[in-house]
Amino acid sequence: MAFATALGTLLLALSIAGLLAFAILAMRDAANEMDDARAVRAAEAATRSFQQKLAATVRDNAVWDDAYTAVNSEDAKDWAYENWGKTTEDYPLYDGAVVLAKDGRTISAYHKGEQFDPYQLIGPDFAAQTQKSNSATQEPVLTFVVAGDDIALLGSGSIQPYSASITDESFSVLGLFKVVSDAVVEQIASEHQLMGLRLSRLAPPRGELLSVPLLGLDGKAVAYLAWPSQKPGSAVFVQTRPYVVTAAGLLAAFLVLILMSSRKEASTLRSLADAARHQATHDGLTGLLNRRGLIEALAARAGANRGQDANLTLHLIDLDGFKAVNDAWGHAVGDELLKMVSSRLQTVHAEVVSAGRFGGDEFALLQMGASDPEGFSGEIVACLAEPFTIGGRTIEIGGSVGHASQASALDPLELMRRADMALYKAKETGRGKAYAYVPELDAERKQIATLEGQLRQALARDEIKPVFQPLVSTSTQRICGVEALARWQTETGSVAPDVFIPLAERSGMIDELGMKILASSICAAAQWGTLGLSVNISPIQLCNPNFVEGVVALLEKEKFDARRLTLEITEGVLISNPDQARRAITSLKTYGIKFALDDFGCGFASIGALRQFGFDRMKLDRSLVWGLDDSGSGSGVLSATIALATALKIPVTAEGIETERQAEALGLAGCDQLQGYLVGRPMGAEELEVLILRDRQAA
Repeated sequence: MAFATALGTLLLALSIAGLLAFAILAMRDAANEMDDARAVRAAEAATRSFQQKLAATVRDNAVWDDAYTAVNSEDAKDWAYENWGKTTEDYPLYDGAVVLAKDGRTISAYHKGEQFDPYQLIGPDFAAQTQKSNSATQEPVLTFVVAGDDIALLGSGSIQPYSASITDESFSVLGLFKVVSDAVVEQIASEHQLMGLRLSRLAPPRGELLSVPLLGLDGKAVAYLAWPSQKPGSAVFVQTRPYVVTAAGLLAAFLVLILMSSRKEASTLRSLADAARHQATHDGLTGLLNRRGLIEALAARAGANRGQDANLTLHLIDLDGFKAVNDAWGHAVGDELLKMVSSRLQTVHAEVVSAGRFGGDEFALLQMGASDPEGFSGEIVACLAEPFTIGGRTIEIGGSVGHASQASALDPLELMRRADMALYKAKETGRGKAYAYVPELDAERKQIATLEGQLRQALARDEIKPVFQPLVSTSTQRICGVEALARWQTETGSVAPDVFIPLAERSGMIDELGMKILASSICAAAQWGTLGLSVNISPIQLCNPNFVEGVVALLEKEKFDARRLTLEITEGVLISNPDQARRAITSLKTYGIKFALDDFGCGFASIGALRQFGFDRMKLDRSLVWGLDDSGSGSGVLSATIALATALKIPVTAEGIETERQAEALGLAGCDQLQGYLVGRPMGAEELEVLILRDRQAA
């Protein structure tokens, strides 16, 4: 009996010991598996965070009105380099930037500040991904690719305007890539507690290493993030093994330790996820919400106040004069100014519930309360008009504001679109203005888009033609020249130049339109002997680096005497881009081309500007001519203006002559040329030839 009891006790003890050993081994293996699962989740979270950062960067840079306009213009390459290519030299968000034209041609490609061939470096996957990105969707395409000796995350998206209607069938594409370098892997390992993390081109042997695949465009892995399992359960088992038989209580402590460790790891993962989300929804410089974060805030506010009168208003702000600060003082001062602006905007009013920065110098405020949105916008304009002090410098800027209020069940993106339209209108009306969204803006934008499409078709069909208005000498009363004027005649009537010329400038078609008018005018004037030809030139044309070369090539092609050609410009270009204007004027004058300052007297041209740019002729604005009919000081102002030109030895042409009294007075005052309905209306080339023949016969 005693033996049997002892044997039973021994068997029971052995059974308990076996169960304890089995339980401990099971817990050891479970701990290892839990840590492995935690590590895999952490690696996957790190990969998603890495992708989200690049996706947000691509979206912010590709869905951008300025970028859409620039990449479809003549200076696309230079613009792309200044905004993307240059920054690749030392920029934390990406190492390479590629801009492709609609046909897949490379406009700009820079890696670490150096040019490269993306098709050669990345291979067929680059062409396949960028082709997939060439669509109207605003969501970028993200894949891992082999880039030479490196593995990189490539993000690409179509370059398109943020709010304008899109009719393009294809787009230019922006591609940004970030190399998964050793520094990136080390940062991921540090942030996500992945000891021994490394990048592997080949799939790690099963059972030896844990790994997460980095997938390419075809869904197959191009590389792996691999790391050894830390096996915390095994480590604990080794430490506790000598005490298992003698201290069963250690088992409970071990269980508690595992539970506490698991809770800590879960808390760490939550913290990392929160940090990644914060980075994806906030601006890195100012700490304000970015575009994505503000949209989420709008959606949350709209959902929380659904069915209630929330008085929710979105104000979009664009700084006036910020580029001049960057140009004058550098980006460090510009960044400090942006931080100060963000601080000032957050405290501008008690009803500010959210603030954001959309990149560049565009900010947003979300107002919730009963205050008048008009007054709120006015306070924003007033606060930005107050000077900023940075490093002993006093910096003055300003801001334009557009706002839209939350209507019933209004989508956040629609609210942002409306506020953006109001901001665009505010900037059109001048600096330091505030504008509220009204439904008429949609109709106006639609009308402009329709007219822009018609203008594009008209250019393609060569429907915009020049007409010619005679210039008459005050001394001989004979025709001494003609001015070419662009006219657009449609099936429903004519479109005024003051409508389609600004439209062509805004839409990037002014260079094509201007050269067509210049070419047509020169072809017509070639038949009129030595008669002078004047053609109006847009400031945008004059500032185009290719303008001088284009004009010279046209004159050589048509064998037209450059000394017969006078290009008329307004004084706006002398203020907006004086250096480029001076270079272009100087270059063209060496060929014999003359320059006239048009509409003198209606702006701010100074005597210094007249001397500096060496104008060959001054054209008086018709408002000065019509001032002769006023009983006030009109004649005195006109005489003083002509006397100024005479002192500077600049010949004067008077526009808008409609009466004999005006012609006589201007001739006596010193004008040597007259232009207006009195001496000849704008007319076609054939009608002008008849008039020229009649004038020569009369002489």
